[in-house]
Amino acid sequence: MKLIIGLGNPDRRYRHTRHNVGWEVIDRVGRRLGIAVDQDDGWATVGAGTVGRRRVLLAKPQTYVNLSGTAVADLRRRHRVKIEDLVVVVDDLDLPLGRLRLRPGGSHGGHNGLRSIIDALGSDAFPRLRVGIGRPPEGMDPAQFVLTPFTAEERATMDPALERAAEAIETVIREGLQAAMNRFNAKPAAVSR
Repeated sequence: MKLIIGLGNPDRRYRHTRHNVGWEVIDRVGRRLGIAVDQDDGWATVGAGTVGRRRVLLAKPQTYVNLSGTAVADLRRRHRVKIEDLVVVVDDLDLPLGRLRLRPGGSHGGHNGLRSIIDALGSDAFPRLRVGIGRPPEGMDPAQFVLTPFTAEERATMDPALERAAEAIETVIREGLQAAMNRFNAKPAAVSR
């Protein structure tokens, strides 16, 4: 089974903020694969389906981002998912707006949600898809910045990026992590207007 988890905050006021791009990607993956993510499952809302011959569980933890490890460890344990079959989707301040980066593992890079997951699992050897949300304006606290919504101009960049992120996750499921890394870690071609 593949367990795909998108990080986000459950409170409605955070719905379209930068910190919730993980949830947005999960919703888009669900639409692509015909999987409704609407079932309560412990600390998360989930949707299950089959892609090819592989079982897939899409999940949106209902803990806050900084406490995501509780939900991730619980889902992984109860659904008996190997760590290499877990993929976490997170926002990333250090990537340019809309840029994607898939990795097979690594440090938390200062992301408190990833830090919580690494602590709860006792390992950083799980794949993750980082989605660039850009840097905060000069003088703005990054912790506050991640809780702000995208501007209309930023959303014009983010919507196609979130579709690419959903496509990247579908590629991980269907073809494997390496194929998805080869295809989606490259800088996207500029869109002509």
